[in-house]
Amino acid sequence: MTLTPQAIRIFHLQPGAQARELPELPTQPPARGFYWIACTRAAFSTELPRLQGVLQALTGQQLVDLHVSDLLNAQLPSHYDYTSQYDMLVVRRLSASLAPAAAPLMPAAARGGPPVLRRIDTSPVGFAVFDQVLLSVHPADCSVRDAYAARLITPPAPTTTPPPEAPKDSAPPTTPAEAVVRELRTGPVAGTRLPASPADLMLRMVNQIVDNYLDLRRELSRQLDHWQAELLQPRTRFNNWRALMDARLTLHQLDEICEDQRAAVQAWCAVLETWAPSSDTPAALRELDLLKVRSRDVLEHIERVVHHVRRLEQSTEATVQMHFSAQSNRTNDIMRTLTALTAVFLPLNLIAGIFGMNFEFIPLVHKQDGFWWAMGSMTATAVGLTLFFWRKRYLARTGQG
Repeated sequence: MTLTPQAIRIFHLQPGAQARELPELPTQPPARGFYWIACTRAAFSTELPRLQGVLQALTGQQLVDLHVSDLLNAQLPSHYDYTSQYDMLVVRRLSASLAPAAAPLMPAAARGGPPVLRRIDTSPVGFAVFDQVLLSVHPADCSVRDAYAARLITPPAPTTTPPPEAPKDSAPPTTPAEAVVRELRTGPVAGTRLPASPADLMLRMVNQIVDNYLDLRRELSRQLDHWQAELLQPRTRFNNWRALMDARLTLHQLDEICEDQRAAVQAWCAVLETWAPSSDTPAALRELDLLKVRSRDVLEHIERVVHHVRRLEQSTEATVQMHFSAQSNRTNDIMRTLTALTAVFLPLNLIAGIFGMNFEFIPLVHKQDGFWWAMGSMTATAVGLTLFFWRKRYLARTGQG
């Protein structure tokens, strides 16, 4: 029976050969390499009995019922679990759109703000790692599966340029760990080498999922920087409080999601340290070292996302506090100026009130120059008080940075 390509995709990866996509589910274990069975969550639910039979034929083991329910759960947080025959890792990825199976960070009705915030929706991707089979369960709109599948089956571009030679004065790696790190970060195998095992392929896809979070943080940073600039403008009336509160809530929930990712990968790394190589050959030892290095690299990427999200949370909170502090200082300046002006005019009102009393005999009232004496005294009092308050900086504005 031929399967729908978009529902279930099967790949055969073997060392030294191009990855090959199979039209049907295999019935026998591979002689070399391993199989990658990638299916959508709906196809996994529909074809579950058949997939369980294929896993039994290929590995001698089926998925336990609890893990099946985990892979079918669209609300499941990132976590790691294992049995004696396989390991299971669930990682939440960023959704490209609001699919029905996706679990948004917040209800759609309450989610507001700029488009970058409305795009932050996540859905789980599950991996079951056997010795010669990788089963991955994706959402229906998962671009990670299709992008990595296209990378596997696309032949590398031919090149005639020889690889660069190492400097003659550079010392060779002194330990196997240094050799593994150099091979991962430099050299011809950095981006073209096929995954050597199901665990290696899983880690590469997890790393791609985490990198999507790293790309998202740039857009979040630009949006929050724009809001911070508006908040710190002394003459700007900020009106995007609903969007800002949504952003703070989204950042908090994104922090929780990344913490779940980190806990899951840390559990995977802890179990990986207990693994023994399939043989005592240098190739087997090197493959295990590659898995450990790649796992630590994925963990480091997750920690970078967590660190950046927390820094954005703290920066947003600090900017809000600075905004209210600046508004409070501005209000204090206004009240201080009004108080000083009131104090200047109080003696003038007193003088005017005295000369406005209904008495028959008041000094200066019946004199020809009495008005000018009163006006002069009022002017002198006002000027004197103004100079006094100016010297005391009661009328000076607080400097704005």
